[in-house]
Amino acid sequence: MTRSDTRHLARRDLMKLTGVGAVALSAGIAVPAQAQIKDTPALTDDWDKTFPQSPNVDHQKVTFRNRYGLTLAGDLYLPKTRTERPLAALVVGGPFGAVKEQASGLYAQTMAERGFATLAFDASYTGESGGEPRNVASPDINTEDFSAAVDFLGLHPSVDRERIGVIGICGWGGMALNAAAVDKRVKAVVAVTMYDMSRVMSRGYNDSVTPEQRTQTLEQLSRQRWEDAEDGTPAYQPPYNVLRGGEPQFMADYADYYMTPRGYHPRAVNSGNAWTQTNALSFMNMPLLTYIQEIAPRPILLIHGEKAHSRYFSETAYAAAAEPKDLMIIPGANHVDLYDRLDVIPFDRLGDFFGQALSQ
Repeated sequence: MTRSDTRHLARRDLMKLTGVGAVALSAGIAVPAQAQIKDTPALTDDWDKTFPQSPNVDHQKVTFRNRYGLTLAGDLYLPKTRTERPLAALVVGGPFGAVKEQASGLYAQTMAERGFATLAFDASYTGESGGEPRNVASPDINTEDFSAAVDFLGLHPSVDRERIGVIGICGWGGMALNAAAVDKRVKAVVAVTMYDMSRVMSRGYNDSVTPEQRTQTLEQLSRQRWEDAEDGTPAYQPPYNVLRGGEPQFMADYADYYMTPRGYHPRAVNSGNAWTQTNALSFMNMPLLTYIQEIAPRPILLIHGEKAHSRYFSETAYAAAAEPKDLMIIPGANHVDLYDRLDVIPFDRLGDFFGQALSQ
């Protein structure tokens, strides 16, 4: 995607990211069926993942609460072959708008095959986790979700609480870095094919949104609050990843994952569901990576595809972070390749990184 493409898309994509568009401003989108009020999780017992179950891993559905009293749903993976010695553990979250049955679960199960206790979870207000209204995100609450998962793992008898790391995928890469900065219990962090959601929502792709466009968006979002307050329920954006023609390649790549058997899941926002129209409000003024240097001296590993439209997020984060840090660029890979392509995701590197960082 060229810079001219980015400028052409900047306004349209910022409006979609922030939940404002011509249709949305003229009439609220009906609340989708999976976006109804949900106070407590109802967990399915079915294996409804987008990847096959490993015979080498024990799997268990779990729930835990975050600091705001919201109940989160997770999948706990433990290696079948293990001793009584407590295990190093990993929390895995993302992508932004995905559920634990997709990429985060694949990462968690694969890392459990490599000897780690792992926990993939649904973010607050999404998937099988609690909270209403449905399908709304927050840089604060979603950072807290990572720490709540660390709470859970640190109390589990199979886990050594002094050896816990986190993996954030896509938009949860920025959340993972923010969580590691504030939560000193996290001993190492990996961000894979990361987005800084606060940056892209407030500035657009490649920081191409003008101050005038930002002001207009904030005006529209602010007024949408009155509409939502009057209706007693939030309006929702149009369905995500439904292609209408003319989209840039990276949007086609998203649809190829979220809207096909490869990665489709009915509970995922990105699989034809939607965020609220005002979803971006809290991201507009709350930059996630302000304190990235405070992760040091704990190690950071950033992994990104060479061909990914989002590569600049990892490059900027790498430049801002303090040592020890590493940036791994995967030749030929696009953004979505790192969601599920087992021949592309560098699981050996992940295993080595956490094996060293979480060793006693």
